[in-house]
Amino acid sequence: MVYPECPDTFWSLKHVVTLLGKKATLPPLGLMTVSSLLPKEFEKKLIDLNTTKLTDEDILWADFVFISAMIVQKSSAEEVIARCKKLGRKTVAGGPLFTSLHEQFEDVDCFTLNEGEITIPMFLKDLENGELKRVYKTDIKPELGISPVPDFSLINHNEYYVMPVQTSRGCPFDCDFCDIVNLNGRIPRLKSPEQVIKELETIQKLGWNKSIFFVDDNFLGNKQKTKELLKAIIDWRKKVDFKPLFYTEISINASDDDELLELMRQAGFFMVFVGIETPSTEGLQECGKMQNQNRNLVESIRKFYKYGMEVTGGFIVGFDSDDETIFQRQLDFIQEAGVTKAMIDILQALPGTKLYKRLEAEGRLMIQDSSGVCQDSTTNFISKMDAKILSKGHKELLKKAYSPKYYFERVDNFLKFYEPTRKIPLRKRIIPSLLKIYFVLKYLKKGRMEFGLFMFKTLLTRINCFPAALDQSVLYIHFSKVFN
Repeated sequence: MVYPECPDTFWSLKHVVTLLGKKATLPPLGLMTVSSLLPKEFEKKLIDLNTTKLTDEDILWADFVFISAMIVQKSSAEEVIARCKKLGRKTVAGGPLFTSLHEQFEDVDCFTLNEGEITIPMFLKDLENGELKRVYKTDIKPELGISPVPDFSLINHNEYYVMPVQTSRGCPFDCDFCDIVNLNGRIPRLKSPEQVIKELETIQKLGWNKSIFFVDDNFLGNKQKTKELLKAIIDWRKKVDFKPLFYTEISINASDDDELLELMRQAGFFMVFVGIETPSTEGLQECGKMQNQNRNLVESIRKFYKYGMEVTGGFIVGFDSDDETIFQRQLDFIQEAGVTKAMIDILQALPGTKLYKRLEAEGRLMIQDSSGVCQDSTTNFISKMDAKILSKGHKELLKKAYSPKYYFERVDNFLKFYEPTRKIPLRKRIIPSLLKIYFVLKYLKKGRMEFGLFMFKTLLTRINCFPAALDQSVLYIHFSKVFN
């Protein structure tokens, strides 16, 4: 099993995790789940190219090389496939990249598309009968009761910064630029609380004491069942004294439900990723982001802060309704809301999305076989805004937002409304705090003065937020290198 390399992006955190003695942020949960779907007698090993090099000996050891990837890993996946073909080993490919774009991979021997709980058994049956097809796919969206506990034995957990758990698939919303509906559907499917607890117990047995990422498409897909899960996690945490904290992806309408937020706080959630996209009403209407409309977005974000959860936000420029003022408007909003980790992208047309189909019908797609992922402030369709202005505005927005002045300013705005989930006694903060200060002063090339003033102000005015302020400062080592 091979997991291709992820590029150096907002999400990779490469410049921080390596300083902390780790090799990558997350292990490949998809391949670990597939492993549990395969017969126990199969000899399996996993090579994550984000932690380990893939040798020719590794490839020649195998009868089949299973590859799973996201679209952003396309280039690395192509290299792996070419090496396997050259060495005469068969490849089996699945996951979001291949489900969306399998027609572009002529050298792959076999595809198990859509969800593995259905297509892996189809593949295994034909393998046993010696009648393998090239493509296995299904329209069935399986109930997750049949999903096994991922095979954590395949990884060295000490190489990773975070451990993953998936509690649900699917999202009830239908934003036109998002491919989740195509991949996992609009009817959320959830694992039972017992299944989730079993996965958490598996991670606990590893001796894991750091964060856990609930990698759901939308943790609030089914509010009633989400609350039931949270109550079960709260009870379990108390029984076993489980220390790691959680974060997840959730829609902003979660901020409307105080009971839900309180349950998340008690369960140990300290951060959420929210697709905010734009402060532009026209932009939200254009992309069908109904849940973000008719609300005060800043107040909704601050509601999470009140319950001890930082908001990492997704933002987009390049909607048809955007003009040249959008860049400053985005920056002003991000600063006011205190969204410390703001992922700011140019709109891309991902294959299979409503946006892709609309632009294709309008003759505006620039590259028909594009993966829909651009890393250089360009887009894959003809934008209404002049392309040079859009690209330049995006680059300048990123550079400004992640300059020391603006970064520490918005962290300060965040801390004004933040109530930490976990209160740590001062005596237990000293050594970790000194280490983090050392890391920042040693590896932060620009912004030391801003860092010092910010930390001094935090000590004077919000000492209970001092650990959170330091965590944000350590993460800035990564962002300062990626965006400046």
